[in-house]
Amino acid sequence: MSSVLSCKHCTPCSILCGVGGAGAYSDGTLNLRPDIGGNLADLTGDNESAWELVDYVDRIYLKYGAPQKAYSATGADAEMLKRRAASAGARFIDIKQRHIGSDNSTVLISCMKKDLESMGVSFLLESKVKDILGDEGACKGVLLDNRAIHSRYTLLAPGRVGYEWVNGLVNRHSINYSYSGVDIGVRVEVSSIIMDPVTRINHDPKFHIYTRRYDDFVRTFCTNEHGFVVKEEYEGFVATNGHSMHSNESENTNFAFLVHVELTRPMENTIKYAKSVAKLATTIGGGKPVLQRLGDLKRGRRSTHEHISRNPVINTLKDVTPGDISMAMPHRIVMDIIEGLEVLSKIIPGVDSDCTLLYAPEVKFYSLKIEVDSTMQTNIYNLFVAGDGAGLSRDLINSSATGILAARGILSRMQNG
Repeated sequence: MSSVLSCKHCTPCSILCGVGGAGAYSDGTLNLRPDIGGNLADLTGDNESAWELVDYVDRIYLKYGAPQKAYSATGADAEMLKRRAASAGARFIDIKQRHIGSDNSTVLISCMKKDLESMGVSFLLESKVKDILGDEGACKGVLLDNRAIHSRYTLLAPGRVGYEWVNGLVNRHSINYSYSGVDIGVRVEVSSIIMDPVTRINHDPKFHIYTRRYDDFVRTFCTNEHGFVVKEEYEGFVATNGHSMHSNESENTNFAFLVHVELTRPMENTIKYAKSVAKLATTIGGGKPVLQRLGDLKRGRRSTHEHISRNPVINTLKDVTPGDISMAMPHRIVMDIIEGLEVLSKIIPGVDSDCTLLYAPEVKFYSLKIEVDSTMQTNIYNLFVAGDGAGLSRDLINSSATGILAARGILSRMQNG
């Protein structure tokens, strides 16, 4: 996907759907830790097994073309970032990472697909799964638009775009679940020279911050060094994301800056809440993401086309509406973003400059978290789940790992009759 192509408004979205799902066009960063993007130890039962699973998944990615080079903040560099973060009241999370790149991710996914097809796996692309076939508390297969597919074991891994489909499924079939939190925020874009000293140490640095006023958890996520901001289209609203490539670079670096939201009575449905925020932002933006200079946000004024045109940082996503993020997002989240960036600037000087660009909304939907046993089986017999769509992961490594656990669970069931 080229950064200069305009959105074609595909139905369904070609960035979020298809072989590889949203991960196929992601930045392709592999976070090689079991406690980033989920918590595998909760599923495996202990930390040692969780780390072994991460290593196993990593070897699979390497087999299909992931780069041998891994990034990790070590020695004096890591100590410096940890010290700088601690002095600002934040935390730097050291992670060993591989960067596949958005341009190489699709190649890697294609190699996986071809290998699976050579082993007899069929891909029914552009087929819609309407429901599962249930009978007396057991799953017997799935129902498509035009036919039923019967199976002894069924694995559901609908991906991030399938979060709403999962919501309907659990209600129809009384599948046990709990609500997860949701992350709402912005995509931040700065000149790469601001971020280079940190991204040279750690490709996708993770900083965890608790804000002064509300004590809310804010974090950096999905840093795209010399990358591009992109638009995602969901049903009824748009959102932003970012990617970076090895073959094409910009002069900017972008990252998600996310506020974690948990809800209790009387409104526990975090997905519904996040969608309402995203829809309001989409309305304010006239169907496009809202773009604002940080300096304008701090001064309580909207950004205009004139402000953006003379801004030192040139926006890489052009299909936007200059405006006022505070008109589109709750006051608490806006204040968390402003305060969080002030803390982050003590670690990365210049990140809270007036010319820093903010794109809204950036929303990370984590589906209802389906309750599973150690084999990833639900309370519906022979129905297994995996990945982001089941609320069990939030990144490539954890998503892949839950798929491995489900596959092992199914194999164990087959071997034991």
